[in-house]
This record gives sequence, C-alpha cells and structure tokens, in this order.
Amino acid sequence: MCGIGGVFNQQANNRPDPQTLVNMAAIMHHRGPDGYGYEIIDDTGVGFSHARLTIIDLNEARGKQPFLSDDSNLMMVHNGEFYDFKRIRADLTARGARFRSKCDSEIVLHLFEREGLEETLTHLRGEFAFALYEKSEDALYLVRDRFGIKPLYYTETDEGVVFGSELKVIFAHPSVKREFSSEGLYHQLIQVMVPGSTAFKGIKQVAPGHVVKVQRRDGKLELSEHKYWDVNFPQEHEYPGDEVDEQIYIDGVRKHLLEAVQHRLTADVPVGCYLSGGIDSCAILGLSAAATQTSVKAFTIGFDSDEYDETVIAQEMAEATDSDHHIMRLKAEDLYDHFVKTIWHTERTIYNTLGVAKYLMSQQVHQVGYKVVLTGEGSDELFAGYPAFRKDMFLHGLDHLPEGERKDWQELLEKNNKLFKGAMLAREEFVSPAFNAKMGFTPSCVQPWLSCADTALPLIAEDRRKEVQEYDPGKAIADTLDESMLSGRHPLDRAQYVWIKTMLEGQILTWGGDRVDMANSMEARPPFLDHHLAEYAFTVPPHLRIKGNKEKYVLREAMKGLLPETLYKREKFAFMAPPAHTDPEKWKALMKLANLFLSEEAVKEAGLLDYAQVKLTFEKHETAGVPIDEKVQLDAVINHMLGVQIMHHHFVKTDVPAMARKRADELGWHV
Repeated sequence: MCGIGGVFNQQANNRPDPQTLVNMAAIMHHRGPDGYGYEIIDDTGVGFSHARLTIIDLNEARGKQPFLSDDSNLMMVHNGEFYDFKRIRADLTARGARFRSKCDSEIVLHLFEREGLEETLTHLRGEFAFALYEKSEDALYLVRDRFGIKPLYYTETDEGVVFGSELKVIFAHPSVKREFSSEGLYHQLIQVMVPGSTAFKGIKQVAPGHVVKVQRRDGKLELSEHKYWDVNFPQEHEYPGDEVDEQIYIDGVRKHLLEAVQHRLTADVPVGCYLSGGIDSCAILGLSAAATQTSVKAFTIGFDSDEYDETVIAQEMAEATDSDHHIMRLKAEDLYDHFVKTIWHTERTIYNTLGVAKYLMSQQVHQVGYKVVLTGEGSDELFAGYPAFRKDMFLHGLDHLPEGERKDWQELLEKNNKLFKGAMLAREEFVSPAFNAKMGFTPSCVQPWLSCADTALPLIAEDRRKEVQEYDPGKAIADTLDESMLSGRHPLDRAQYVWIKTMLEGQILTWGGDRVDMANSMEARPPFLDHHLAEYAFTVPPHLRIKGNKEKYVLREAMKGLLPETLYKREKFAFMAPPAHTDPEKWKALMKLANLFLSEEAVKEAGLLDYAQVKLTFEKHETAGVPIDEKVQLDAVINHMLGVQIMHHHFVKTDVPAMARKRADELGWHV
C-alpha cells in the first residue's frame, strides 16, 4: 500500500518541477512513510511520484517506485495489492520477463508489454489504483480497481493533468484551484455523492472498474473513459427456482471466500483482523485463524453505550479462535476530540463518528506494530445484509407473499432497527422520480439521504443556493447508473447495484476504509470484495441471500461451523457510533467544535452556509419533544455542516502547496 501522484503536461517541453512531485509525495507521507521516489521522463512533460509503505518486498532499493521498463517506454506508479502475483510472475519469467524487484506491482509492466492493457486488467486481482505512461503512444492510463477500494483523483489545469491518491496530493500542485462546487457542497450536506464526483470544482475520481486515458495530440490533452468491469447480476428469469439445491451455493460461497482470505494473508509483515460483532468480520477471523493455524491478532472497537457496543460478541469469537484480542474502548467525547483530524484524511463529510472511531483504531493498530488487517467490508453488499435491502425485498421482491405477511416482516424490520431510523433507514418513505423512472422504485438505501435535501438546501449560502435551486441530486446520481446493468434484474439486485455504486464506494470504502486506515499507514484488505468471490455471489438467487426474514442466509450457512451460536442466530446490527444526542458529554464535545467552526464569523468567512439556518438547525435539535429518529437525522446534518466548514479550513483557507513544501522540508525529502 502506498500513495501515488503525478503530472502530464500539455507541452512535452514543459518539464514537471521535481520538488513539486516530491511535495506531492510528502503531503501523503502517512500513506507511505517507508520511503519516496519520483521520476521524470525527459521531453514528455510527464513526472510521477510515490510514497511507499513496505508490505511486499521490504528491500527499500528494490521496491522503490516509480518503475520504468527496460527500454524506458513505460513508467508506472501503483497503490494497492495484486494477489496471485507469484503465479503470474513465474509465468512471465518463463516467457522471458526479467524482474528487478520482488514487488507485486512490477507484474503490470511485463503484462502490459506482452498483452496490452485490456488483457492485463483481466489478470489483476485485488485492490489497486495505478498510473501508467506509455511513451510510444504518448498516453497516460489512470486505472482503479473494480469496487473502488483504492482512491484515485485527477483534474485538468491550464498546464495539463494532475492526479493523486488523495485530494491533498492534487492540491499540493500550485496550478490546481481549491474551490467547492455548489453541487458538491449540496451532496456533502446530504451524505450521498454523485459517483465520480468530489466536493470540489473540477476534481474528479476515476470510477471503480474504469480506466481514464489521457492522450496528447498536437499539444493538447484528450481525456476519455472506459469501463472494464461492472457489477453484473443475471437477468431475473435466469435464476433457478425455489427447488434449487441451496447446498451448492453454500459450498460455493465457502470455497470462494476461503480462497480470497488465503490470498490476502500474503505479506512480508504480520497480518491481523478487524473484529466487530457481525458475522462478516467473525467469518474472516475464523478463516484466517484456520488458514494460518496461528493466533491471529484481532482488533475491536468498543463504545461506552450498551446499545451500540458489540465487544461481548467479539470477545466470544476471539476466544473461540484463540486470538490475541485487542479492544479499544472509546468514551463519548473521544470521537469529537479527533473529528477535525479525521476530516483532514477523509476529505469529505461524515454523518456518523464511526469514521473517527475507525481512524483511532488504525492508530492503535499502527502503534502495536501492525501494517495489515483483514476486514469484513463488502459482505453486506454481496449478500444483502443491510436492513434497506430487506425492506426492498419485502416491498418489491416478494410479490407472491400475502400482503399481511409482507407487512408483518416489514414491521419486525423497523422494530429491530429503530436505533438506525433516520440514518440507515429513512424516517418516512421518500420517492425520487428519477430513480423510479430508471429502475422502477427508489431504493431504500438512498432514501435517508435524498430525503435530507429539503433540510440541506436552506443551509446553503444564498448565492450558492440559487445555483442549485433547480438541481435534483437524485437525478444527478441516477443518471450515472448504467441502465443495462439494471434492466431485467430482480429488485434486490437493483437495490444492491445502487448501493455498491454509491454508498459502498463513496462512504464505506472512503471514510470507513482506505482514508482512515491509511491515515495511520495501515493497509486494510477486504476479502469479500475479491472479484472472483463477487462474481460468484452475483449468481446466488435472491431468495438465498434473504431467506424469509434472515439476511445473508447463504453466507450464514457457509460459515455456520465457525460462528458462535449467538452470532449465527443474530440479526444484522448496523455498526455505528452512538449519535451525539445520546450522551451529554458527546454533545458538549460537538458544541465545542460548533463554537469554533460554525460560529457566525466562521460561517460568513467560508461563504458556504447560511448562518441563520445553521442556528435554526441547532435550535430545532434542542427543542423538547423532537422524535428520536428526527434527532438521528439532525445529528447527521450537523456533522455534515461541521464537515464542510472543516474542509474549507483544511483545503481552501490553508495554503496546501506551502504546507506540502513544509512537510517535505520536515521529512528531508528534497530533490
């Protein structure tokens, strides 16, 4: 795991500034504290930089990036992991390739030379983002993994294209403008973002499963985008009926998940596991312990609220696997005390302080000497674990059931998930005409956030509000979804597709994953998002993902022998930190931040929010008799308001290029 950055200037004789490339690496030192490198190919206007976290091939000199091909036609920088690389490497060696390192990254250069990019991508397994410049074609390829586990941003300036693993890497380049877009601001306030977008004007993300090609023609750069992979469920009529032998799928899931875990245990450093009270992380820990036949280090977050804490079940699983169990117990006020630092790393707003908790956990993982952990992310996406999926299944996917039975199941769902109403579940039904037109209904997973639009719009400063008065955030998101991947699919498949394209990539893998993990130089590997496992999971019939009222049925059965009985029988419990309104100390810590970042002076200086509406939001929150689900929603909105103000402070008000240069000086990273 590492951080990457680079420049492709329009004019070949416009040589990138070497110190700027070094500064771009320095500002993401947290992603790669074990060394840095940069390379410029003369007379191309192209330069790459790299900050390295050593996990595969610990030899600093051998594994140093950027990599150049023997004939200097190709240059590459890579962030992430390619699994099964030893087999690929052996095959390439037999075909005449000569490797200069033992790093997994180098396989791309040799695959590309022999097979071209399209075929190369079919061999790559894992979580990755890389940039590859081909001198003979005068073209740059920006490539992101299939689910978007690893980040990759880019923007166009007057001089050319700048890219990097994080926004701050791009902002370290003096030619890049740092300004909120009004649409981006709107989406930050409602949590759900338009895929491929950011909060900032002109800054884009490479979409998951996509390649952005930048080619120079006659001194100008032409950008094009190509999709090489997508979430492709079968047509609804292609699924077998209820009489299918479910054991086939149970065995298939077990086989593919074990293989995914075994690949992700490959490292030249110790590998631990994150452990919550859910079947996802417990399954990963159980398989890891069985595969290694050693005591695995397990890391658990504990909250000082019985309603949200899962440490009891996690301890039971840790004892069952004889794991070395590390529990980080957090007090209510701890989370807002580290909110500002967390936003520096997430580079987007967060609706719940779970992102802060994950940041603090990665800090502890780093402190005890671990660089790699396996996580349970992706399981709910593949096997329909979220309550929103069950709701959509009851409403749209079980037409054969009597209305009364469907209603009973839905009422039970609402009762068991009342803590999360206003966040994971909408307070009331919300309909987006654009989503209805695109896929036949508005998925329950986006309803909580789209329903915040009427609350968020008045919060935007008047001049910016006018720019988005007629803007429909639901339509903007729906327009990015590939209709060919929705047409003819089962309603549950459509709901899962939308979540994977929006909340998985934009939330769970961002402020719940890479950004808060790599903040402390810690690599998280999610076996459930192995694309071989995912492609198999897509074939599992919907009625085996949600069977009756039991979510993740096929996974539950596949892992039955590993799980404690309490966990095997337990309904999905969304992993969240206690909202601010649940604890006076936490609310006090939030208000301390609000007095600093949401004061009248701070709000007017940033020009993003309407102070009168900000004040009204707090007054509404503190009004006696406000329903709990509304307080949960208001907590999220307040976190978003804080978030945009802190982002302004970090990335607009602060001179980021100067900060990057200062960081390079502190590290002694100089040309």
